[in-house]
Amino acid sequence: MIELEGVPELIDPVMVAAFEGWNDAGDAASTAVAHLDREWKGEVFAALDAEDYYDFQVNRPTVWLDGGVRKITWPTTRLSVVRIGGDKPRDLVLVRGIEPSMRWRSFCNEILGFAHELGVEMVVVLGALLGDTPHTRPVPVSGVTSDPDLARTMDLEETRYEGPTGIVGILQEACTHAGVPAVSLWAAVPHYVSQPPNPKATLALLNRLEDLIGLRIPLGELAEDARAWQLGVDQLAAEDSEVAEYVQTLEEARDTAELPEASGEAIAREFERYLRRRDPGPGSAPGGHATESGDGSYLRDTSGGRTRPPKPNRPETGPGPVSGAGSGAGAGPATGPAPAEGGEDRDTGGPHRPPGEAPKDAQKDASEGAPADPPEEPDGNSSEDSSED
Repeated sequence: MIELEGVPELIDPVMVAAFEGWNDAGDAASTAVAHLDREWKGEVFAALDAEDYYDFQVNRPTVWLDGGVRKITWPTTRLSVVRIGGDKPRDLVLVRGIEPSMRWRSFCNEILGFAHELGVEMVVVLGALLGDTPHTRPVPVSGVTSDPDLARTMDLEETRYEGPTGIVGILQEACTHAGVPAVSLWAAVPHYVSQPPNPKATLALLNRLEDLIGLRIPLGELAEDARAWQLGVDQLAAEDSEVAEYVQTLEEARDTAELPEASGEAIAREFERYLRRRDPGPGSAPGGHATESGDGSYLRDTSGGRTRPPKPNRPETGPGPVSGAGSGAGAGPATGPAPAEGGEDRDTGGPHRPPGEAPKDAQKDASEGAPADPPEEPDGNSSEDSSED
């Protein structure tokens, strides 16, 4: 039985989760949750026991100094709560950690135990995958669910993916079997510039999350970081004619595939987002402490070693090196082999895609003659968000 001492009754809570590793190309998903935690000043109230789920030779602990005292931060998954003020307050439960090394079913059951005790109404899991998408175009974001009713009411695609999966897919299915509505949002990261960070993909995920839960998310400097990232990649790509040619090929394939989709629905979504940013509605109020007075702490079980970790550093915004078109994942035209989900990207841990049916939207930029393979879970209903938001 999970006891949450000091955590008040939450208002219409939604759990938002992301995990570093295989499901997190470019660190886009985990950075999105870290952004929410930082902007809304979340307070950690629980952490899973690292001994139960992590191989410390794979995910090593780190040593740091706190006022001259050496301390250890263990790789784990932590939960925090933020209260979003305004006329219609709502709470978010943020789950951020590393994909576990073992005991995935127990891991998901523990997360669901917290969700049950906190009265979570819906779980949204963020992920990022490597895809044949040009960095110069809006980032494709796919929303999928295993719940037919949720797919119908929230205009999502019901997942039909078959193949290797990560903790994002396992947690979504665990939620479905437990009767908890769950959605996965996936951003497609250009495979030829997969090194983290990728603020443009992070921004796209947050924009899609904002649409999904109807909250205005403060973006801080993220939009400017995304523009700086794209400018940096433009400059790096321009220095290599083969890379520039390859990017142009992806752009042409993407534009051709998406020409019929300049729909009224996409325009309406952008207009609604514009109005939401102008309106200081729910989510615009400062603060993020979930206690009524705003001066309480959620930290519990301090005797058991569950101490609040140091706050994550803001990632650098500069792009990583661009893979040349003559080698690696960037080799070849749009019909060339893209990273497949069946393997693991050693640089980003992002999921690869196995051979199979192409998703409807996440990989529209693949050439017509050779459709792209599906990502881990998202097999449709792509929403595209621009860093120019």
